[in-house]
Order: sequence, then structure tokens, then C-alpha cells
Amino acid sequence: MTYLLRRTGGALLVLALAFTAAYVLLAALPGDAVLARYGNPDLGLTPDQLAEIRASYGADRPAIIQFLDTAASFLRGDLGYSVQSGAAVSALLAEALPSTLTLAALGLMVAVVLAVAIAALATHPGLQSHRVTRALRSTLRGLPPLMVSLPVFWIGMVLIQVFSFQLGLVPLLNASPAQALILPVATLAVPIAAPLAQVLIRSIDEVMAQPFVAVARARGASSTWLLWHTVARNAVLPTLTMAGLLFGELVGGAVVTEAVFGRMGIGQLTAQAVAARDTPVLLAVVVISTVVFVLINLVVDLLYPVLDARLRRTGAAAPTRRVQVTA
Repeated sequence: MTYLLRRTGGALLVLALAFTAAYVLLAALPGDAVLARYGNPDLGLTPDQLAEIRASYGADRPAIIQFLDTAASFLRGDLGYSVQSGAAVSALLAEALPSTLTLAALGLMVAVVLAVAIAALATHPGLQSHRVTRALRSTLRGLPPLMVSLPVFWIGMVLIQVFSFQLGLVPLLNASPAQALILPVATLAVPIAAPLAQVLIRSIDEVMAQPFVAVARARGASSTWLLWHTVARNAVLPTLTMAGLLFGELVGGAVVTEAVFGRMGIGQLTAQAVAARDTPVLLAVVVISTVVFVLINLVVDLLYPVLDARLRRTGAAAPTRRVQVTA
């Protein structure tokens, strides 16, 4: 119970700090969203009319009052209204969120499968006996650093050029919903799979060097059984932590991917809000992303005692391990 309360309290503190930091940074921008939207001289609005519009949005009140009102509204579930369109921000997010969540979930699933496949082949003891398989292991071990260094937008453009323009396998126009997800999911999965594969390879190598693995091998355990039943179970915890931390990159990659492939979602909504300086939308996107990020990492922290019996006995915090990701 103490562990649960400590982790939950830390999550709430992170949410409060993230909201405050996002609000302060957006408020520090010169001018405000109302003037950016209605201050164009071509609209022909008089200063009095601009003042009335600012008053209707509450932009003329002291900064601390605006902050407290905004925080109270967010706690009630009221995310405000878009300055650009006048629509409720919650309605805009509800319309854009399903597409982004689908892309992010499929991208993470493909990334996990790709990372596990790379790590399993790169660390399989049975692939050390022949020169060809040893070369394959070396190639696979060098693959994650290469994948991590590739920009998301570049991966997307290369996939479009190869699979749509050159091979004609995935159409860009008049594509079905399933076809429209193939290249974006692949674009998002590649940079996410790379650090997962790196951490998993390092963890498997460390567990392979433990004495209990040598004992299991001496008792006649096969290489495949040893990898999946003995080593993988003990090597998964650092990878689980990395998977939770990668959510921030998953969100950022989804934003870029949606822009490259012209998909409607949180990415397009964020890009439009940045161009229009629509601060209510930007603040809501930051807060929603932070909430999901914190929840995922909270779930990961709470899974540690379930997966590691030592933590259930001692009640200690989740073990922290230094993870090095080569770029």
C-alpha cells in the first residue's frame, strides 16, 4: 500500500508540474491567442471590439487568476474553447484522438514484435556455431543503433518512395483504412523498436552470464528453451521500463507521421494549433499527453512487484538500471 501511495503521489505531482510548466511557457509567448486570431487589420476590428473579444475569452484578467481558473476548469473536465474555430477543445480532441491512438497502439505492437525478433536472433546461443550465423548475429546487433539514428520523417518518405511509387504495393490514393495504416505504422515502429531491441539485447547478455544459466545449460536445457523460459523472464524488466519511457517518443513520432502521411489526428490538430497560436488546444494536448504518459509509467511501476517476487517480499521500490542507448 505504501508503494502504491508513493507512486500515485509522484504521478500526481508530475501532472501538476507539467500543467504549470506548459501554462507558463504558453503564457510567456508575446501577445496572446486572441490577438493572433483577431488582431489582423484586414478584419477591420476596432480596439474596443478587440477588447470585448479578449474580455469574452478572459484574456484581460490578471495572469494568476487566469491560471487558477484554467486549472479549476481542467479539474472539472472543461478544456475550454479553441480560439481559432470556437469549438470546444474536448470535442476537437475526441474527434482527433481515436485516429492517433490507433496509430500509436499498432506502432507500439509492431515495434515490440520487431524488437523481440531482433533481440532473439541476435542473442540466440544456437547461432554461434557457424560463420554465417555469427555474421547474422553481428549484423542484427548493429541494426538498432542504425534504426535509432533515422529521423521519422525520413523513414516515412523512404517507405512512400519504395513501397508506393517504386513497387506499387501500398496505394496512397483511394486506399482502404487498413492499407492507409501500413506505412504510417511501419514508420512509427522502426525508431521505437530500436531502443527496445538494444535494451533487450543488453539485458539478455547480462542474464546469460549469470551462474544459474550455466547450471540450466549443464542439465541439458536446449538453447531455445533456455532463452525463452529462463533468460527472457529475467531480462524483461529493463525493457518494460524502456517501453513506458518511450511513450513520449511515440507521441512525437505520431505527430510527425501524421504530418508526413496527411492523417487527421492529434498531430494535425497540434500543427494547426501551433500555426494559429491556439493556446487552449496546445495546453489541452500537452496535458492529455502527460496524463497518458504518467498513467502508462505508473502501470509499469505497479507491475514490477507482480513480475519480481523480491519486490513483493521487501516492498522496495522498482529497481533502477542504467540504460545506454547508442545513437
